[in-house]
Amino acid sequence: MKYLLVGLSFLMSTAALAQNVLNAKSPEELREQRANKLVVNEAGDSISTEVEPLSYGFIEDKDIIWSKVVWETIDLNERLNQPYSKKGDEIIQNSKSLYEVLMDGMKSGRIKEVYATDEFTQKLDYDQILSKLEFVEVDQAFLDDLAANGETPAEGEGILKHQLHNEDVRMIQVKGLWYIDRRLGELKYRLLGLALLSKDIQAQTTQARMAGIENNEMFPLFWIWYPDARKELSNFTIFNPKNSTSSITYDEVLNARRFSSIIYKAQTNVGVKSINEYIPEDAKAQLEEHNRIRNSIIQQESDMWNY
Repeated sequence: MKYLLVGLSFLMSTAALAQNVLNAKSPEELREQRANKLVVNEAGDSISTEVEPLSYGFIEDKDIIWSKVVWETIDLNERLNQPYSKKGDEIIQNSKSLYEVLMDGMKSGRIKEVYATDEFTQKLDYDQILSKLEFVEVDQAFLDDLAANGETPAEGEGILKHQLHNEDVRMIQVKGLWYIDRRLGELKYRLLGLALLSKDIQAQTTQARMAGIENNEMFPLFWIWYPDARKELSNFTIFNPKNSTSSITYDEVLNARRFSSIIYKAQTNVGVKSINEYIPEDAKAQLEEHNRIRNSIIQQESDMWNY
């Protein structure tokens, strides 16, 4: 019965999207309905399509008999991960990239729990978030040339605004908890935090390039407490090149771990340490450590049933 209801829900949401596209009087009307999370039925009534994420349920501490926190990097250049950075044409396929969904959610105030680090102690407001995404540069050499010729710069002239875009975000980091639930007797995973990674915007300025400064290191722009972002992510579908009316949401694919990732940090007997701290400058050994940690997590469920 459960799977029947899920299937019916999928067909209804897919049909609603198709009806919205096929019956729209204009692209502007279509975009407005989607922005307001509405679909118009045959009688002309507007019906809200906004959904609530499926509740995780309450878990008591005593029911967790084993747990381990891991940090992973998702490379968006990998084929399996590319849908996270793709977007549709907003007409047939109404999908945004993960970067756009999160930015819209933070700008509107629907996503509030945004922090500077993965420790979730220093909270950021939208202005602080924006300062990590935009940088205004004054082209002093251009202004000096105008002054030398006795010319006055026009409004905005000599001011260069650098801004990060979806294409600049090439990695995602996630922090999650693997645990064994005593009641279910199985290994489970719960996402705790999510970060978008990009190059330092100030290293991409004209002056930096002229000085020959090049920094390709990727760093987290901010960390989002994942439970706070679930509702926003549940109302946006991920890009699907095989099915333009797919209704699979970001929340569903992230909770189902439908991505390829590499563990870069995990809990150990001596605390939390990054792999590159105790295995520096050896990519092969770091990958082997990633596999060892992942296999040890999977093995926990098997060991639970050994007497």
